[in-house]
Amino acid sequence: MQSITRPSFRLPNLSRRRFIQGLAVLGLSPWFKTAQARLTTQAEVLAGTEFNLTIAETPVNFTGAPRMATTVNGSIPAPTLRWREGDTVTLHVTNHLAEETSIHWHGILLPYQMDGVPGISFKGIGPGETFTYHFKVRQSGTYWYHSHSGMQEQTGLYGSIIIDPAGTESIQAERDYVVQLSDWTDEDPMTVLAKLKKQSDYYNFNQHTAVDFFRDAAGEGLVSAIQRRHMWNMMRMNMTDLSDISAYTYTYLMNGNAPGGNWTGLFRPGERVRLRFINAASQTFFDIRIPGLKMLVVQADGQNVEPVSVDEFRIGNAETYDVIVTPEEEAYTIFAQSMDRTGYARGTLATHAGMTAAVPALDKPVPLSMMDMMGNMGGGSAMDHSAHGGMSGGHVNVRVRHASTEYGPSVDMRVDTPRTNLDDPGIGLRNNGRRVLSYADLHSIGESQDSREPGREIELHLTGNMERYSWSFDGLEFGKSTPIHFRYGERLRVIFVNDTMMTHPLHLHGMWSDLESPDGGFQVRKHTIIVQPAQRVTFRVTADALGRWAMHCHLFYHMHAGMMREVVVA
Repeated sequence: MQSITRPSFRLPNLSRRRFIQGLAVLGLSPWFKTAQARLTTQAEVLAGTEFNLTIAETPVNFTGAPRMATTVNGSIPAPTLRWREGDTVTLHVTNHLAEETSIHWHGILLPYQMDGVPGISFKGIGPGETFTYHFKVRQSGTYWYHSHSGMQEQTGLYGSIIIDPAGTESIQAERDYVVQLSDWTDEDPMTVLAKLKKQSDYYNFNQHTAVDFFRDAAGEGLVSAIQRRHMWNMMRMNMTDLSDISAYTYTYLMNGNAPGGNWTGLFRPGERVRLRFINAASQTFFDIRIPGLKMLVVQADGQNVEPVSVDEFRIGNAETYDVIVTPEEEAYTIFAQSMDRTGYARGTLATHAGMTAAVPALDKPVPLSMMDMMGNMGGGSAMDHSAHGGMSGGHVNVRVRHASTEYGPSVDMRVDTPRTNLDDPGIGLRNNGRRVLSYADLHSIGESQDSREPGREIELHLTGNMERYSWSFDGLEFGKSTPIHFRYGERLRVIFVNDTMMTHPLHLHGMWSDLESPDGGFQVRKHTIIVQPAQRVTFRVTADALGRWAMHCHLFYHMHAGMMREVVVA
């Protein structure tokens, strides 16, 4: 594997780094103040049934260095679109770029020709062209939209969608805010991808050191520490490989504001405040908490769920969660730290503009455990296993060394006995002393809209080769794969088995995914499903949408590296 020479680097002094970003976002540079003024407030809200959206390049400055971004109507995030269930909307999208563009309406049920995926559902929008999207709104809740062309999602083309229900809104709140999270890099995204292809851990500075080894030896014993380190080394795997891209290049944004910009939502003490969290990041999972406030989760992926009170939740790429909070004090920090614990986005809930609250320190990164590699180590809940994972508790049931010869060069690992539990909040959140949301806590209100038992099953393995930075389904990258066929009107079960050590957010376009509990019961309706390392999840699909659809990992660089398939419903 070819290596890249990286600059000497330590994890950034966050206070200084965020201060520099804050200067930019607060507009203290004259150039920035002129070009970026619209990017420091809540996105413009456009309501109605007909919309004009213009995609173009716009200068931005999130880090102190001016760059060009891909914007809609000149802003990042793009304007918030407010629709009403039952209306028919018309959206005229004009391309002022020098390249093709598109907009995909994430999680929205519509004819496949309106789905916005070039090469699958339409040809794309060429330079100078206008494409008109036209469809009836068949749902309500919190959703979002983004480009499905080239690198434009990473360079800023994303926005939120709020759909009001046709009848009475069942979720009552005095205040209502979108909190859209994203990640920004000053690098050309193609350069980022090229670095990952040459050296997949280029951006990972959470590597274990000799100091870590001696600390492990003191805690678990010398023999155990040596065995565990030897095992990981023999399998050429990195127990700190939590995220491909870190704060070394990323700046994490909340509603288009870097941490120093301090996006603020105002409230009066005692009001119910609805926060619509949307993860529009290209490659970052966020763990969200508001110190001093409980969050009542009331909606997931636009669908109402039985309310559950939590201190913290993980939001995967493309997921949305609506929560209700009732603040009483003058200011609270909305804290969204990256899963690899290298950086964060943050904002403030306050009674007056300009107020701040204490910003928590980043949690310490937690390495992957044996459970994350091996899957089911003798049964039991994920919460029963230690953070590091021991050598006991089950046989080694993962094939690594010969995976490429058995399954092809795009597969470096296969898990023989994946775990099926949904009560695991994920690496870094287990047993952290806070009440953390897991999929087992999510229950859609009411029964599944299709009570039929699945007539057949389709099993897909999430596969990859970290040294090649190749990602795929069943060892076949998108360009080498053939379409998956659903029969129109059928009820089927889709099974995802994660043979990799990374967490993947999977999105099936055009149809709902009814996540099943481990015993096969209906759990929760979603449009994006997070599959943890060495985990097997199942969901039911009603193939009620004719046409050609995409299914892919919503980690941006994983999709571009091959983890995508076409689904044909006919």
